[in-house]
Amino acid sequence: MTRPTTRRRDKLAPDPDVRRTIVAAASKSVREQGVRGLSVSVVLDRASLSTRAFYRHFDSKDQLVAAVFLEMARAEKRRLRRTMAEATTPVEAVAAWIDGRLDLAFDENIKSDLRRLSLEAQSQMFASPELIQPAYAEMLEPLVEQLQRGLDQGLFHDIDPLTEAQSVQGVVWASTERQWAAGDCERADVREHALRFCLRGLGVAPDNPPGN
Repeated sequence: MTRPTTRRRDKLAPDPDVRRTIVAAASKSVREQGVRGLSVSVVLDRASLSTRAFYRHFDSKDQLVAAVFLEMARAEKRRLRRTMAEATTPVEAVAAWIDGRLDLAFDENIKSDLRRLSLEAQSQMFASPELIQPAYAEMLEPLVEQLQRGLDQGLFHDIDPLTEAQSVQGVVWASTERQWAAGDCERADVREHALRFCLRGLGVAPDNPPGN
């Protein structure tokens, strides 16, 4: 005796275009309301999609938040690579990375788009670091590569590229936050201070920082 057959509804495969639409809507919500104000239902309303469509692509709201920051970090990594493209040495490339990140504080076009997301990412580093770490790894990747290259060439001494990249990011972020809060800094002064501090930590102390 055979058992009756039952029809199973095949689960639809994720659609890259739908996923991008969800992430774009979520990014807008995070810029406007922050992570705490992010609502899956609002995101789906903005994207004109159903709850079923959401769960085809994400298991949870946290996974969506992680995707938002990862997408932001990948865009920032591409921008930083363009900024670093003309550097001829690892020292110049590190300086270019610092310049690129300082754009968040001093370039009106850059900071208006990334400021809120960057602040949210920084706050989540303490609340939910597991959501943010992949994004930070993406953003730091070009810097880590150049630090490793400089170490291999003997330009930098006794460093761990990942640890030093995190330290460089910390220095630049502190300067960025100060400029956002006070708005009284000159970019050239901030740049010179950051370069001297960071390059000295890498074993390089040029009389004139790259680009001056």
